Amino acid sequence: MDMPNTDQHEYWSSSPSGIKWLTYEDRLDAAMATVLDLVIDRAALQPGERVLDIGCGTGASLLAAAEKVGSAGAVLGLDISPPFVDRAQSRARDAGVNNILVRHADAQVALFDGPPRDVLISRFGMMFFADPQAAFANLARALRPGGRMCLAAWGGVSDNLWFRLPFEAATRRLGTPPASDPDAPGPMGFQNAARVTGLMQAAGLREVTCDEIDILMTPLGTAEEVADLCLRVGPASRVVTHFEGSHADAQAIREDLMARLQPFGTPAGLRIPAPINLFEARV
Repeated sequence: MDMPNTDQHEYWSSSPSGIKWLTYEDRLDAAMATVLDLVIDRAALQPGERVLDIGCGTGASLLAAAEKVGSAGAVLGLDISPPFVDRAQSRARDAGVNNILVRHADAQVALFDGPPRDVLISRFGMMFFADPQAAFANLARALRPGGRMCLAAWGGVSDNLWFRLPFEAATRRLGTPPASDPDAPGPMGFQNAARVTGLMQAAGLREVTCDEIDILMTPLGTAEEVADLCLRVGPASRVVTHFEGSHADAQAIREDLMARLQPFGTPAGLRIPAPINLFEARV
């Protein structure tokens, strides 16, 4: 398979950090439920439409899209991680949903056959391409003329408390890792909305827009349980790994993060602000 994003394939397929997304699937799906709701709502999926879901992960977005398009529609999910593809297929089978197909593929270069799709959606699945412009151009070829794209990516770090609070707790204990290129492939790779809309336009897309939307993350559990999750997945986990932090370091970060999370408690659970860049375009 032609796969220019080999490093992403290796990370999401076999690294301990990537595989943790399987281990904590339920908790991560719950935390990001408002983001998925935003994408599904703005994509305005209609019964009978054919949907392409990029970076479909373990399948939550596939199931949500399949419900909207109904049995007359179809949903194709692509992911670069074979374990995620296997899990997404299993979830579709377990749910008795028959209009979902999942493929292991690098969407930057994947070939598409069959009828063109009406809509492309993505919940945090588009920020990892080595060449985003090439990826947008390739994915546009999978859509019908007039077909639309709707994808969510993280906005700026400074206002993203879901990222910032764990990072601050970890770096207070261990120090700050070397700065990385803010436009490099990764979770924050699409935070510069002007850059990304420029890439979309250069790829031939039209009616390109980006709305910066403030949402509330909705993680399950208490501040203690959410702090535990953040020590396993996300920026705090990456800082601990970089500095080879000890058990004592992890415990200190956990206590600090619990205190930082407490002010965001509500009767419904923790509600943590995070900005989302919602990109939309047409072919």
